Amino acid sequence: MPNEAAKPHTIWDRLRAVEDQLEILKLIASHPPSADTGADYFTRVAYTEDGVIDLGGSKGATGNDKIAAMTKEPGHQAAIAGGLAHFAGLPRIEIDGDTAVVTSYLQILTPHPTAEPHEVPNHGVSKGFRIHRVGANRWELVRTPAGWKIKRRTLRQLDGSEPAREILRSALKAYAPGP
Repeated sequence: MPNEAAKPHTIWDRLRAVEDQLEILKLIASHPPSADTGADYFTRVAYTEDGVIDLGGSKGATGNDKIAAMTKEPGHQAAIAGGLAHFAGLPRIEIDGDTAVVTSYLQILTPHPTAEPHEVPNHGVSKGFRIHRVGANRWELVRTPAGWKIKRRTLRQLDGSEPAREILRSALKAYAPGP
């Protein structure tokens, strides 16, 4: 079990912990709508000036302006125009003073253009969606005078490889049996 001594003790410590959790949830929950609309203005303020995004392979950027510019790239804009949907799982948040680590799942959904139309009563007809990719996210955050910001985001595809499993495994270290 997590270290009980690390839990906040005073009402003010507890209130700050709740406020931190809510602010971080809001920050992480804002990623999908910002990615799906190309909201570079959100990305620019969500990352620290020297923030890093590592999407695996050679895809990534350093600096909040360069990270924000990724949402305006022609490929990303074409994906948005095609119905791109980032669908995030509930994040696991670990706060340690003025830093935090958030672990979450991310699915990339796209309309299924070649599927047969299917009707769902009271919900219309659609060709449905397909899951394009599922990944594990590690968000490293820092508290700044302007609130919590993303210092580094690492995303690894859940394809059976070790890097994605390590991201997920690291979220559970506090529960691991002692040495």
